[in-house]
Amino acid sequence: MSDLLNYFTGQKQAMVDLLTEMIGYETPTRQKKHVDQLGAFMEGHFRAMGASSVTRYEQTEVGDMLLAKWHEDAPGQPIMFLIHIDTVWPLGTLAERPVTIDAEGKLFGPGAVDMKGGVTIVLTALRGLVERGEFPERPIWVFMTSDEEIGSAYSMPLIKEIGKQAGLVLVMEPGTKEGALKTWRKGMSTYKLHVTGRPAHAGNAPEQGINAVVEIAQQIAKINKLNDLKRGTSVSVTMVEGGSAMNVIPERANATIDTRFLTQLEMDRVQETLNQLTPFLPGAALHLEIVHQRGPMEHNDQMKATFAQAKDIGERYGLTVREDGSGGGSDGNITASMGVPTLDGLGPQGDGLHALHEHVVINSLPTRAALMAGILKDWQF
Repeated sequence: MSDLLNYFTGQKQAMVDLLTEMIGYETPTRQKKHVDQLGAFMEGHFRAMGASSVTRYEQTEVGDMLLAKWHEDAPGQPIMFLIHIDTVWPLGTLAERPVTIDAEGKLFGPGAVDMKGGVTIVLTALRGLVERGEFPERPIWVFMTSDEEIGSAYSMPLIKEIGKQAGLVLVMEPGTKEGALKTWRKGMSTYKLHVTGRPAHAGNAPEQGINAVVEIAQQIAKINKLNDLKRGTSVSVTMVEGGSAMNVIPERANATIDTRFLTQLEMDRVQETLNQLTPFLPGAALHLEIVHQRGPMEHNDQMKATFAQAKDIGERYGLTVREDGSGGGSDGNITASMGVPTLDGLGPQGDGLHALHEHVVINSLPTRAALMAGILKDWQF
């Protein structure tokens, strides 16, 4: 066992205590006051560990966001941790499901793996380097957001603006169930297709109407043909609404479309095709609304090289680093799709994201802290 890994293994109980303390702060995204309480806790830790600056980005609808920097005037590109402190769990969940540890060494609790376990790893890695006198003379940033669980609508502009300055972004979402990093993530686009027809009495003059429900049904059949699952592209109509009364030819209908893809080329292909949809029924009108978009984290040459270096650093310290991917997105999609070298799934091993059995594998906490410390010390641009 390397000296660095041995050190963090000795910090395991402290990491359990820190994680348990953070879970004790309930942080549903829309509960700003409660999220800000954990934000204040985080700021205190950043300052105690010698951050040269902590910038607060005040918000009105969600918790304030923080950017902590160490050695910000040192030469070179920053290594930036990207973390979020909000969870999907409503206030009161902790009383129903307090933190427990089972005989297999799994720590259960709301937000344990998504992503307070990842936050615990960041704080421990930074503190460990300070205590060991090994904090590198390079710019290191931590950007803490508060709205990832609702799609990062408020933080996305900041992630783009701050992230483009980084040479490497480390996203502390949990690893896979087996503990692998995530070196690809599907991108996603959500659309609403709005159809406008013409109302008429369904009994007296149906021929005078233009049936928006019939129109959208035909559009859905066409949209479904955009699926190309062999390429990793899925196009799913997930919600449909239409009509106003049982005896009226419907004037309006709309459909929500969820699309997922592995490459930007596929994202562009699907969107271009959706933009070119034309009505089947004479007189019907179509309008495509973009609701939400995140580009893919592609498993391209840059990602392969980035992972290879992380794997090599891990091996120096006696750590096995594996890779996998996910059909779901994260804030890592944002920086990766901008072309910034990004590694994701650097949080602990665990399972049960957004589920009642959410948990962290305790033994993965010190190994990930050692990996983060090694990357901060040894990364080469």
